[in-house]
Amino acid sequence: MENTAQKLPAEIASIVERIVAAFVPEKIILFGSHAYGNATPDSDVDLLVIMETDLPAAERNRKISRLLRPRRLPLDIVVRNPQEIQRSLRRVDPFVHEIMEKGIVLYARSG
Repeated sequence: MENTAQKLPAEIASIVERIVAAFVPEKIILFGSHAYGNATPDSDVDLLVIMETDLPAAERNRKISRLLRPRRLPLDIVVRNPQEIQRSLRRVDPFVHEIMEKGIVLYARSG
């Protein structure tokens, strides 16, 4: 298991640990201002969670949001399954490409 969450503020590390414990995702990637070094005190934390799921997108996000209540940090969580990521990469989806190229992997399941 690769996990760089220890180098992050404790609140972000705690969020990652809670998601991993509940959902055992393939990867969690930090993107946006916190990953790119230009976060302000008002910046939200942007996370891409890659995990096996057949749930509709809104329900995926709702499940993780419920898990993380209450929280002090503003969060924007995107949940995709591995097949959706691969399709987005093949279609050259700029949003997913930027995350995969510039984002910081906070957790990667081994094996």
